[in-house]
Amino acid sequence: MAREFLPRSAAGDRNPWLVGVVISIATFMQVLDTTIVNVALRDVTGSLAVSYDESTWILTSYLIANAIVLPISGWLATVIGRKRFYMGCVAVFTAASVACALSTSLTSMVIARMVQGAGGGGMGPTEQAMFADTFPVRQRAQAFALYGLTVISAPAIGPVLGGWITDNLSWHWVFLINLPIGLMSLLLVNTFVVEPKALQEDRRKLLHGGLRIDYVGFALVVLGFGTLQVALDRFDVDDGFGSTFILGLSLVAGIALVTLVAWELIVVQPLINLRLFAQSRAFAISCALMFLVGLLLISTTQLLPQLTQVLMGYSAYQAGLTLGIGAIATIVMMPLAGIVTGRLIQPKWLIAAALIGSGWGIWRSSGLDLDVALWNISEARMLQVLWLPFLFIPITAVSYFGVPADQNNQASALINLTRNLGGSFGISGVQTLLSWRTQFHHARLAESVTPYNGYGFGHSLTAIAHAVQTQAQLMSYLDIFWLLGLVALCIWPLALFLPRMPKGAPAGH
Repeated sequence: MAREFLPRSAAGDRNPWLVGVVISIATFMQVLDTTIVNVALRDVTGSLAVSYDESTWILTSYLIANAIVLPISGWLATVIGRKRFYMGCVAVFTAASVACALSTSLTSMVIARMVQGAGGGGMGPTEQAMFADTFPVRQRAQAFALYGLTVISAPAIGPVLGGWITDNLSWHWVFLINLPIGLMSLLLVNTFVVEPKALQEDRRKLLHGGLRIDYVGFALVVLGFGTLQVALDRFDVDDGFGSTFILGLSLVAGIALVTLVAWELIVVQPLINLRLFAQSRAFAISCALMFLVGLLLISTTQLLPQLTQVLMGYSAYQAGLTLGIGAIATIVMMPLAGIVTGRLIQPKWLIAAALIGSGWGIWRSSGLDLDVALWNISEARMLQVLWLPFLFIPITAVSYFGVPADQNNQASALINLTRNLGGSFGISGVQTLLSWRTQFHHARLAESVTPYNGYGFGHSLTAIAHAVQTQAQLMSYLDIFWLLGLVALCIWPLALFLPRMPKGAPAGH
C-alpha cells in the first residue's frame, strides 16, 4: 500500500517509524535527566560543599528555565524552523550537561542547569508536533505509543540508573552520560529528519513584512511562569504562604499569568495561541486531563522512593528499583494501548477506565507498612502505572482533534506545559501535605505516649521520639496515597465530555 503523503511530515520520503525513533532519542535523554539528577543530589551537595537546602536550587533552576521556554516553544519552532530549533535545543542541552559535570561551585552549577533547562524545554513539544504531523490520524495512537515510551518510562528508569551511577561511579556521570546520547541524536536528526515545505511556507508568512515579536507576552511568560515555578518548588521549604517570599512570588505569578491570558487573547500575533482552548473542546479537556496525569504520575514517582529511603533505609539504587518493575509494565502495555486506542475502543472510554484503575492502584498503596519487602512495594507501583499508557496515548491522540494542522506546534507546547505544571503542582502539594500530616499525626501519637501504656519503661526518650516520628511520617505518606487515589477516582467523568473520534478523521476536523 502506498504511503500517505503528509505535507508537514518530518520524515519526507523516509520511513516515518525510523524518524519517530530518531526524534525520540533526545527527548528520552531530557526526560530521564529530570529524575536521574534527584537521586544524585546528596552526592552533588557534598562535592560542592553546600547545604542540602541550598543544593535544591540545582533542581529549581532547571525547572524555572524549562517552565519559561515550554509555553513559547511552539512559536520559536515556527520562527526559527522546527528542525533547526529542535537541533539547537539538543545541542544546548548536551553542552550544558557537560558544563554541569565540570561545575566546581553552586553558582556555576545553577547557571549550567538553567541553560540545560532552556534547551530541554523545547525538545518535548517539538518532538510531539513532529509525531502529530508525520503520522496519519489512523496511525497516530500507535505513534504516540512510541513517544509515550520516552515520556512515561524515562522518569521511572531515571532513579534506577541514577542510583547505580551514583553508587558505582560518581555524580559527574549523571550529566556526562548525556554527551554521547546528545551527539548521536544530532547526527541522526540532521541525517534523517526533514523540514517540510509547508512549514517553510508558514515561516515565510510569519516573517513577511518583518517579524513582530510579542515582547509584552514574552516578559509576562518569564515573570509569570518563572515566579510560579520558584514558588511551587520552594513552597514547603520556605513555610508556604507563611513566608513573605512565597506569598510575594505567588501574587506576582498570579497577576502576571492573568495578564498574560488577557494580553495573548487580544494581540495580533500572540506568543502563545490560547484561542485553541476555545476552538477545540477536545484540546481543552485533553489539557485538563494531562495536567491531572502529570500531577498523579510525577508526585507518586517522587513519593515512593522518598518513602523507602527516608523510612526504610533503602539505598539510591534500591529505591530506584521500586519503580523499575512499574516501568517494565508500562513498556509492555504501551503498544497494546496504541493498538486499541481509536481502532477498537473510543479514547474517552479508555481514559475513564484507566483513571479508575490508576486511582485504585494508588489508593491500594495506602495499605503499605514498614515491614513489606521490596517486591511488595514494586508491585504496588506496578498497579499504579499499569494504566498510564491507556491515559497518555488516548489523551495525546485526541488532543489534536479539531486543532488546525498549522497550529500543531502551539498545541504541543500547551499540552506539554499542562503536564509539566501538573507535575510541579503535584510535587509541591504532596511535600506540603507530607509536612502538615506528619505534624498532625505526631501530635496525636505523642498524646498517647505515657508511662502507663508500655512506652515509659525500658525505652529511652530518644527511641520513643524516633518511633513516634517514624510512625507519623509513615501515616502521612499513606494519607497522601489515599488522597491521590481518591482524586483519580473522582475525575474520571471528565473524560466522558471528550468528543467521539471518527476513524480516520483528518487533522483539523
